Amino acid sequence: MSIFTRTRDIVAANVSDLLDRAEDPGKMIRMIIMEMEETLVEVRASAARTIADQKEMRRQVARLSQLQDSWTEKAELALSKGREDLAKGALNERQKAAELADSLAGEIAMLDDALRASEADVAKLQGKLRDARTRQSAIQARLESAHNRARMREMYAGSKVDEAFSRFDLLERRADLAEGRADALALGAPKTLDDEIAELRNEERVAAELEALKARLAGREA
Repeated sequence: MSIFTRTRDIVAANVSDLLDRAEDPGKMIRMIIMEMEETLVEVRASAARTIADQKEMRRQVARLSQLQDSWTEKAELALSKGREDLAKGALNERQKAAELADSLAGEIAMLDDALRASEADVAKLQGKLRDARTRQSAIQARLESAHNRARMREMYAGSKVDEAFSRFDLLERRADLAEGRADALALGAPKTLDDEIAELRNEERVAAELEALKARLAGREA
């Protein structure tokens, strides 16, 4: 398959239909993008070679034009010397150069048409490539979102969460036991100066609250 035919096949392809039929849209669109990128590289390389060929052909046409002028001068010289036979031979050579120049000009025109068609196809292909890359980003985002949602649901509904919370309960029980041992060590120990002062302050607060309560009750009875 020629490069230009493959380009037109890709341009004509419906990317959406290809993705709809694909079992793995992410993988499919990566393959599509890779094919488009490779085709663009090949088309540009082929176009570069065609342009180089055209330049060479144009140089040949210019040389053939000079050659025709040279044979014309030779024919004129031959006629001026009475050598009609030589003049005819020079004119025949000029005709051959002219025919070759016309043939090259026709090839150059055909290559021009091919390059214009290729340029239009490449522009369409680049548009498809941009669309494919946009779809690739969207598909990748959707796949990542779906994967994250699945992980969250597994986290909330799966056995791992229950197992984690059961471990929390075990750790809390261990903390309770550690605090209980620490409190048990304090039982029967002599009170410190700070402890006794704190108890005095507590007794003062309780006594003040008791007197205030008695005063309120006495006020109601009066």
